[in-house]
Amino acid sequence: MNKLIIISGPTASGKTKISIELADKIMSLTNKSCVIVNFDSLLFYKEISIGTAKPNISERKGIPHYMIDIESIKSPMNAADFIKIGEKLIKDLMEKDQYVILVGGSAFYLRALLKGMYESVTPSVEVKEKIDQIFREQGISAIIDYLKLNDPESLQNLHPNDQYRLTRAAIHFEMTKTKISDLKINHDSNLPYDFSQIIHPWNILHIYLDLPREQHFEIIKNRTEKMFKDGLLIEIERLVASGFTLNEKPLGSIGYKEAIMLKNGHFQNATECMERIAISTRQLAKSQRTFFNKITPKMTFNPLTDQEKIFRCVEQFLT
Repeated sequence: MNKLIIISGPTASGKTKISIELADKIMSLTNKSCVIVNFDSLLFYKEISIGTAKPNISERKGIPHYMIDIESIKSPMNAADFIKIGEKLIKDLMEKDQYVILVGGSAFYLRALLKGMYESVTPSVEVKEKIDQIFREQGISAIIDYLKLNDPESLQNLHPNDQYRLTRAAIHFEMTKTKISDLKINHDSNLPYDFSQIIHPWNILHIYLDLPREQHFEIIKNRTEKMFKDGLLIEIERLVASGFTLNEKPLGSIGYKEAIMLKNGHFQNATECMERIAISTRQLAKSQRTFFNKITPKMTFNPLTDQEKIFRCVEQFLT
């Protein structure tokens, strides 16, 4: 059975640094090639780097990285797109007798890859346009009202600002007259957080990185400041100069959203903007922890103090 190493954790928990060091250690230990496959959704996009904390070529230290810079922000990817590409990629790499480290913080994408995902029907053009028109003309509140009548269970699990999943639930009901929440219930009955049972013939070691909150908050603060020093606002200006509208979906992510708001005069200064980014990043980290804490089995390590423990754990897994 092929072995797969997963490094996960909340945003700004040191996954990139640890994964690159680990890949180097594995190659020294086994004399076999080791590659990194990304499952952080924002790293898919080639036009954005600074606000995503994407490792540059120098930082990658010669370790091959996959699933980075594979798409344009004009064509946002979803979990199904990730699975279609990532599943084949990992199988191909394993067939070449290479060790694979799967790295990222997008827990939903990881679960979808390992456990599968429930699929709604492909909507007709007419139904999709009908729901899209409701959203355009009346806003997300009209979609929520539609679901209150037809699929209130979906509302219990979705944020009121989650336009994609709310409209997807509405489209599913309009197409089938059945609730997409029922599909979720059936999917969840298959133990979606139990990674000891996955849909692929892979033996996995799941390394989860986390650290004390106060230390993590300081790292988030420093990383936010570094993004501005590295030219986050310049990166946004370049996007405008290249013809992007700044309404592209990936630019609604933390960091870009606030920086665009600063550009449009919604903050008094960069300091206020950075504070907002740091707060939003901490909130994201909290939600990621909640998701990852449900996942079993996994080995939890502090990325600041447990590097040697991680390396020994991986060595034992491989040998």
